[in-house]
Amino acid sequence: MPIPTEPIGSIPRPAALLQAMADRAASRLSEIQFRAVEENALAETIARFEATGSPVISDGEQTKPSFATYPLIGLQNLSPEGVTIPFADGHTRQLPRLTGGPFRYGLNAAQFLQAAQRHAHRPVKQAVISASALSLLYPQGGLPNYPREAFIEDLVEEAKLDIRQCLEAGAACVQVDFTEGRLALKLDPSGGLLSSFVDLNNRVFDGFNPAEQKLIGVHTCPGGDRDSTHSADVDYVNLLPHLFRLKAGRFYIQLASEPDRAKVLREIRKILPPGVILFIGVTDPINPRIETAEEVCKQVLEAADLLSPTSLGTTDDCGFSPFADDTSTSRDTAFAKIQSRVQGTRLASQDLGI
Repeated sequence: MPIPTEPIGSIPRPAALLQAMADRAASRLSEIQFRAVEENALAETIARFEATGSPVISDGEQTKPSFATYPLIGLQNLSPEGVTIPFADGHTRQLPRLTGGPFRYGLNAAQFLQAAQRHAHRPVKQAVISASALSLLYPQGGLPNYPREAFIEDLVEEAKLDIRQCLEAGAACVQVDFTEGRLALKLDPSGGLLSSFVDLNNRVFDGFNPAEQKLIGVHTCPGGDRDSTHSADVDYVNLLPHLFRLKAGRFYIQLASEPDRAKVLREIRKILPPGVILFIGVTDPINPRIETAEEVCKQVLEAADLLSPTSLGTTDDCGFSPFADDTSTSRDTAFAKIQSRVQGTRLASQDLGI
């Protein structure tokens, strides 16, 4: 069986969709008109995804405002003054803050999956946001009549439902985005915050049987927004022992942009749980240069020297446009990188005889 290859998710939105988003926000476009533009963007994205030869595709997160905030669509119990995440180039992203309970998702990821499946001719994976990321919505000072413990109970149940609905809708797999993992070590080098994030996410994963857990994956990266990162200066090796405590059957790890890939792979070899699939990043979305298929193949063969080829898959380091307004990478570049990943993985499979 050839080495599997999958995308992480987001693809830069077409100019027409970005303009429609602005027009709707300014009340210059009706909801019906906006939905038509969205549907066109989704159909075009899936067609281009399939043209790369990718055996598994995604919806490119075309209709999400961001990879992290889709569950908050339509919620009224939020204010804008939440946790701020600084990036290395000086720009920031800010989460909203919960103002009262109970906490419920305004929108579930299965809706995006089902919309994509109407256009797709290949298996579709679905990305969801982690419970640990959404736990940052709760204010440090607490909330009247809604203690943190009650919020966490609600959050765990909502996160379980988000994943389960995707599995029941026929997702090829469900990818839980855990970009805050490495960031947690930057905020708290002791590892306490990261350990609490892992424990919280495992409460969600405990709601699934072993067969279902094999279809659930975790993605980690140091952030990737506007060609910048939020935690690439944190030693990756310190994250890995915590990461592999997560009760998932698939791990998608940023690797192409790492300065010492062999160091990371050697550490993974010591602690990789049996039976999981490790999808290594072989394209760097924040580097405008398009990797060749031969370069991708070389990275896979390097990993296969250290890890069993039967446990390997390939992916992109992170999404190409995790926030809808991120236009730092073009659609053409994103799809060219994906095509190189697919072709390079195929070459490596042939070289390894699998």
